[in-house]
Amino acid sequence: MATLSAQEKISLITQGLQEVLKENILTDVIEKEDRPLKIYWGTAPTGRPHCGYFVPMVKIAHFLQAGCEVKVLLADIHAFLDNMKAPLDLVAHRAKYYELIVKSVLRAIGVPINKLTFVKGSDYQLKQEYTMDLFRLSSIVTEHDSKKAGAEVVKQVSSPLLSGLIYPLMQALDEEHLGVDAQFGGVDQRKIFTLAAENLPKVGFKERAHLMNPMVPGLAGGKMSASDPNSKIDLLDNPDIVKTKLKKAHCAPNEVEGNGVLSFVEYVLFPIAQLSGKSTFHIPRPQKHGGLVDFASFDELKTAYVAGDLSPPDLKAGVELALNALLAPIQEDFAKDEEFRKIEVLAYPAAVAAPKKKKEKKIGTGYVAKDKKKDAATAQAIADGKVKPENAVAQAVGTGAADAMAKLSMDQK
Repeated sequence: MATLSAQEKISLITQGLQEVLKENILTDVIEKEDRPLKIYWGTAPTGRPHCGYFVPMVKIAHFLQAGCEVKVLLADIHAFLDNMKAPLDLVAHRAKYYELIVKSVLRAIGVPINKLTFVKGSDYQLKQEYTMDLFRLSSIVTEHDSKKAGAEVVKQVSSPLLSGLIYPLMQALDEEHLGVDAQFGGVDQRKIFTLAAENLPKVGFKERAHLMNPMVPGLAGGKMSASDPNSKIDLLDNPDIVKTKLKKAHCAPNEVEGNGVLSFVEYVLFPIAQLSGKSTFHIPRPQKHGGLVDFASFDELKTAYVAGDLSPPDLKAGVELALNALLAPIQEDFAKDEEFRKIEVLAYPAAVAAPKKKKEKKIGTGYVAKDKKKDAATAQAIADGKVKPENAVAQAVGTGAADAMAKLSMDQK
């Protein structure tokens, strides 16, 4: 790729973003300081990664093309703090699974992963300096502001846990402790980004830029969510499942607003095609409906769809074809990698039938269950909200600090 000018780098970094806060920081770093912009993108390893992950992966590709230094944060402690979406018995396995799947997605769209740095949150968030900074930040941020910051990110429940208030503060501190100039995420992160911008300077740290992707609607029309199977297609879904989910997807004729299938074409399929030097989207339309058709741009496709020249079934057929082509190398990686397959089972254990209740002997808080399969199933039930953490302390939060630290480490598994 030809050497880019400073302005071309900034244009590529901001391409397709919904909003950029403090864009002047990008200019200062790239033009005035003449060095690579340092960016981090974080993901909490909770539910199974879905096709919405292609959206940030495209931007990571852009960042790398612009010469940025990119860190991917596997936010394992955040996953644990967010209403136990990943209890301690599962979080280390899920962090490893996310690392493997994210790397596979990046390879599938042609992104060189050797230029990325993967960092696990617990590798630095448990250190003395980080803890002290967390205390310092918590002394100047109100409960109201922290709760407001996490409102669109942290799971909202009727009786919020204190852990949900810590989550936004840690995400702000990660900017300092990862040594970056900018944080990248979805526009749903905006309130956390604002909290970071307003409060990090108050504890002696510099303000960072914040880069925000638009939120892509799910297949059901609302937010694409790992916890809602009807809203998304998993990265390991086979072609038959992809076909079934797309068939059920909300895709009203002539309508663009809230159309998850059309948005997927706009924010995933066209940008990924452009990464490989292509610029067309193919629709395998039956001859009786006009025959095969290629669209050179999303605007051209949208115009045809709004005008009724492209029907929902034909649009879905094109998405199905393109999506399965993207998923094939990821699923091939999974099929041929024994570690990948083992980690998937450990990260997302199969549900088991709930045993009949019986009177249990009180054996003290130091007891750790020996049935690993049962422990894993209990942890999954906690993540699914079917079991309260206080009713399964060992699997949810550990029996003590040493036990919790061990659970966070894959070396101890």
